[in-house]
Amino acid sequence: MAVWDDVVGQDRVTEQLAAAARDADALVTAEHAGAGHGAGRPEPEPSAADRGASQMTHAWLFTGPPGSGRSTAARAFAAALQCVSPDRALGGAPGCGFCDGCHTTLVGTHADVEIVRTDLLSIGVKETRDLVRRSSLSPAGGRWQVIVLEDADRLTEGAGNVLLKAVEEPAPRTVWLLCAPSVEDVLPTIRSRCRHLSLRTPPVGAVADVLVRRDGIEPEAADRAARATQGHIGRARRLATDERARARRAAVLKLPLRVDDIGGCLKAAQELIDAAGEDAKQVAEEVDTKETEELRAALGAAAGTGGRLPRGTAGAMKELQDKQKRRSTRTQRDSLDLALVDLTGFYRDVLALQMGASVPLANDEVRDSIHRIATASTPERTLRRIEAVIACREALDRNVAPLLAVEAMTAALRAG
Repeated sequence: MAVWDDVVGQDRVTEQLAAAARDADALVTAEHAGAGHGAGRPEPEPSAADRGASQMTHAWLFTGPPGSGRSTAARAFAAALQCVSPDRALGGAPGCGFCDGCHTTLVGTHADVEIVRTDLLSIGVKETRDLVRRSSLSPAGGRWQVIVLEDADRLTEGAGNVLLKAVEEPAPRTVWLLCAPSVEDVLPTIRSRCRHLSLRTPPVGAVADVLVRRDGIEPEAADRAARATQGHIGRARRLATDERARARRAAVLKLPLRVDDIGGCLKAAQELIDAAGEDAKQVAEEVDTKETEELRAALGAAAGTGGRLPRGTAGAMKELQDKQKRRSTRTQRDSLDLALVDLTGFYRDVLALQMGASVPLANDEVRDSIHRIATASTPERTLRRIEAVIACREALDRNVAPLLAVEAMTAALRAG
């Protein structure tokens, strides 16, 4: 299976990446062949025409809506850059998916591929300097030094300025692959130095197909999950495999029928916040305890949770606790945002019925509720409700207290 098979519904993007991977392979192969002659003669610089004809460049920016597969495409490209399949010598395209270079890149163990993602709210200067330092190194054993930054939109302004220098003057065999929802989420000075690839939301049928083919999900369940998430690959997989996620979503889809009075609005808002907090708590239980015990052991604390920390190590423990708190905040926000996306999808279906649009409903399992809301209101009121959900998401991005933002939204949903 080629590395591009998991890049769903992005034929134009994969064609460009495959062409760049072929050119990158030719560049490294020619360099190795020149070094193999051993005469110590420097290789001639490629002409301007040759450089212009190459599809390869040192920095790429992958953008697209959530679920479009930005990071999947970046990882596939990284694997193709590291491909060492012998078929390349016979004209085969890099990115076979089976060789050591492809396999170790895709599973995250390749020595020359750094996959950077964060479960915090931002990526700071310190972490970015570490990446820049790594990017200056020559490949240890692979063909390229590849840095995949999956959350480039979370770089602080200072971190972006640190990254700019590395993108402006990259090492000869270093490639930066940045992922962000849109070009506006990346500093103009950085995005102007990257080759931009825009991904689209994959078709529902393509997402269902990959769930069946890759994850072994039953076709009916895969189709239902793909339709419910409107082409968001990650959410569709979670919805098809996680009973808890399905229960969460079912509760969200009942909310429009529960905001008939102020009491119902406030109760529904509190339940949304509580559900998001429960998700954050479950993540903390799974990760925080293990991290804390590992750090205590590394610092030489006595065995057991009650063991005393050695003198002078309290700062390291405090830093870990701060990190865990920031991660909990992001987990809660992400869970809450997911609920708001589902709520937007509900009102999208309401509007589709009201306008007589010939499109399938994303939430067909609650068709009765959708029909009830549609007949009891107007398209104008539905649009105002969608705007209220969007306004809530924007308020959360501005760090408005979650409960206040959600209560304002539920009150607006009631008013229409």
